[in-house]
Amino acid sequence: MWVEEYEKLSTSEKEEFRRLTNLLLSRTFIIRDIYDTKEGMMRVNPEYRFIERNFSLFSQYLWYSGWVLYKDSQYGVINLVNSYEYNRVKLDQNTTIILFVLRLIFEEEREKVTLRKEVLTSTGQILHKMLTLGLIKKKPSDRDISSALRQLAYYNIIQKLDGKWEEPENKLLILPSILFVVTNEKISRIFEAIDEEDTEPEPDEPESQDIIRGEVEE
Repeated sequence: MWVEEYEKLSTSEKEEFRRLTNLLLSRTFIIRDIYDTKEGMMRVNPEYRFIERNFSLFSQYLWYSGWVLYKDSQYGVINLVNSYEYNRVKLDQNTTIILFVLRLIFEEEREKVTLRKEVLTSTGQILHKMLTLGLIKKKPSDRDISSALRQLAYYNIIQKLDGKWEEPENKLLILPSILFVVTNEKISRIFEAIDEEDTEPEPDEPESQDIIRGEVEE
């Protein structure tokens, strides 16, 4: 039972368990390899390691609340999925398109750099591909771009290395969690859903896509 495992933890470890449980519920993904802006290099995320060491404890505890915890050691991703498909996150149309493009860039760049699980991009590259593919007719406002990228960063799908979110020449890291949000099977479905939108959404009633803890749904 999870209670027995929990009681074996030290006081500080119990506090870390509580904190990281809430972090998982809030952000869905925990990534193993992250960029340390102070050190200027990639490093192993201690939060990932703590959950990995106590994976059975986290899994059992969350299971009682209707959550399933997954760990992919190859890509270094821990993610949480709701068994009842509750706790959906709404993405507006602009954010959905950016998410789709990030997945395309990730796939294209990953073929060039086979030793890394992350892919480097920029806001300029994202916007260029959006326009090239005809997914948008004009560049979104800086506010919309920033808002979309911030939301995706919150869920540990991307990480900003430098520059402002809306700056074309900034540096953004696309994290391997993108593979679990937009799977290969769903790329075409998302493209079709976006392509069917003939008009832009009204400001007070934005079109949106649902994300179910690690999955994009139509």
